[in-house]
Amino acid sequence: MDNILDFLKSIILGIVEGITEFLPVSSTGHLVIFENLMGFEGTTPSFVEMYTYVIQLGAILAVIFLYWAKIKDTLVNFFPRKVGFERSGFRFWLMLAIACIPGGVFGILLNDLSDKYLFTPVVVAITLFFGGIWMMYAESRFRNNGTPGVGGDELNVTVKQAIIIGAFQCLAIIPGMSRSASTIIGGWVAGLSTVAAAEFSFFLAIPVMVGMSLLKILKIGGLTSLTSTEIISLIIGFVVSFVVALAVIKKFISYLQKKPMKVFAIYRMIFAIFVLVAGIAGIFSTN
Repeated sequence: MDNILDFLKSIILGIVEGITEFLPVSSTGHLVIFENLMGFEGTTPSFVEMYTYVIQLGAILAVIFLYWAKIKDTLVNFFPRKVGFERSGFRFWLMLAIACIPGGVFGILLNDLSDKYLFTPVVVAITLFFGGIWMMYAESRFRNNGTPGVGGDELNVTVKQAIIIGAFQCLAIIPGMSRSASTIIGGWVAGLSTVAAAEFSFFLAIPVMVGMSLLKILKIGGLTSLTSTEIISLIIGFVVSFVVALAVIKKFISYLQKKPMKVFAIYRMIFAIFVLVAGIAGIFSTN
């Protein structure tokens, strides 16, 4: 019975991850809260911490699946000699690599401190609330910097734009801030359209989240250190997050083409208040 309950929790967490990974509401923050609320835990030390990152790979796989034609094109036309530097896949992946540098440096320096002190419902709630205010300001101030469109110019990101987006991504070290929100706002500041900023954020998630997940797996000692129940829980969360993310990504891009992100900022603040009230009421631990 305990195993069935653990698997049910994995399904719920997979749904939460699939919905929130690419929306500007912080998937990590939501997982921290729902894991705490449901009492999700394992027998292996740091299992929950690793689980939080590993099931995100399911959502990342959804990006690869949905954008495979574009990714394949960058690989087929990888070498500049074939199509020129500006249109080459080499340039595109180079810009992604440059955008990864700031987050990679800060992640190595601060990730352990973040894991130790910031992964609590109270911190997440505070960050969600003030991050929502920041999102509304940033949208009103910077959203119109880019040329409106349906995407595509994420392939033409410059070195300066990549650095700006990468610098904003560093904010995602704080759970509740949202990597998606941070990079989309960074894209606005850098002059990308909303859809292009979102799609560049999707592509940027591939190396970032794969790298972070592998580091967590190595840190805990590999999958061989997990129990069979924990491995099955990981698989369930991974598959569910993949399936849910497939639907969410399409809907999110369609939404961004027509409407503002303010609704997500409002949701963040309402959810943050709920978490704080729930913590005060003792529904879950706020330590």
